[in-house]
Amino acid sequence: MSRDKASTMDADLQKVFGNPVPELYEAAASLDASPALAHALELRSFLALTEEQVARVRDRVHADMDPDRAMSELSADKLRFDAQWLEAALEARDGYRSALVKLLRIMPPPAQQSRPIRTAQLRATAPLPSSSAPAPQRAGAARTRRP
Repeated sequence: MSRDKASTMDADLQKVFGNPVPELYEAAASLDASPALAHALELRSFLALTEEQVARVRDRVHADMDPDRAMSELSADKLRFDAQWLEAALEARDGYRSALVKLLRIMPPPAQQSRPIRTAQLRATAPLPSSSAPAPQRAGAARTRRP
């Protein structure tokens, strides 16, 4: 989804994750990719798509308003529709940009992202008692009620 289209946040993504966007998509395809990277690239794809929509509507309005165009071709209804479309596309773009900015703001520095967290595995060093050892006399005995 919109991997090949540029977005206005590509430089920020490269700064935070330390690689160009095409390489980030390759890294996200690996099994050990961070969820934050996958989420950031998903938001980036949506952003690129909405920015393309904004550009299409802008270009269509510019073409409709071209001074060389015949006045009889100008339609107020069409311009109102384009204005509504542009408003929706700009709102979506602003939402995706805002979400991506927030995500990138909370990201750890690139040096910390590539190090997976390892936990030490504890091992028992004391020998277990042998199974032939007698159990304590009351172990597992049911309590009886006394009158």
